[in-house]
Amino acid sequence: MAARRSSLGFLGLFGRSGDLRQLDAALRAADLHPALVPEGVKLNIVNLMKDHWPEQPPASAYPRVAGLLAYCVAGPETFEQANGRDAKDDAERRIESALDAPDDLDAEIVLLALHAKLMNADVIERFDLSAGPA
Repeated sequence: MAARRSSLGFLGLFGRSGDLRQLDAALRAADLHPALVPEGVKLNIVNLMKDHWPEQPPASAYPRVAGLLAYCVAGPETFEQANGRDAKDDAERRIESALDAPDDLDAEIVLLALHAKLMNADVIERFDLSAGPA
């Protein structure tokens, strides 16, 4: 059976696909309004998730992915105010681990946020991130 593709909808006639709705809900839960993330970035994220989980990403994956993206976009202080110190520490550990594992889903999300110019300047400075050669 062919894999189901993600859909943005069309002129309000066709609805958004379930994976994009789940990602939007998870972004809201992480205190990042989905409208702040371009649709192309969200499509890339759900496709990366599908690559990581060939069958279908589990529902529990969306909050983790959204939390990491929210940290990247909001920055450490704002993210901690909205989500707590434990969530901030977890996101920072995940970014540190991603720097050593470039093929990991977390690394791909961080790189996507960096290339999409969504990355908070404090996060770039804190982890010495760049999209080009070192």
